[in-house]
Amino acid sequence: QLQLVESGGGLVQPGGSLRLSCAASGFTLNYYVIGWFRQAPGKEREGVSCLVGTSNITIYSDSVKGRFTISEDSAQNTIYLQMNSLKPEDTALYYCAAYRQPTWRIITDQTVCQIEPIAYDAWGQGTQVTVSS
Repeated sequence: QLQLVESGGGLVQPGGSLRLSCAASGFTLNYYVIGWFRQAPGKEREGVSCLVGTSNITIYSDSVKGRFTISEDSAQNTIYLQMNSLKPEDTALYYCAAYRQPTWRIITDQTVCQIEPIAYDAWGQGTQVTVSS
């Protein structure tokens, strides 16, 4: 059974850093896309970043580009989100999610990732990030 568990959230001052972890079980990262999303109270879920497993293919939203970095440890089957220069507007519940690449994309080497929530079919429970002085 595919399972995702986030950790690493907390309270941090503006300008500070946090590293979120997403531990995956029930599948390996090969051929899967892992995404990070966030949702603040009263707002829609927003795509932050995604990564195609065991590749260098990544995407970042404009709001976090240059401040956040997504990475993977395939040996640990874990995806990380390093968040630097945090701002109060980064405060949200952060989720990781996953979906398997379509077979035709794997066969034709056209793997991509996207940060639209509708593309993902497995979700973790979330970890809270609060940026405040």
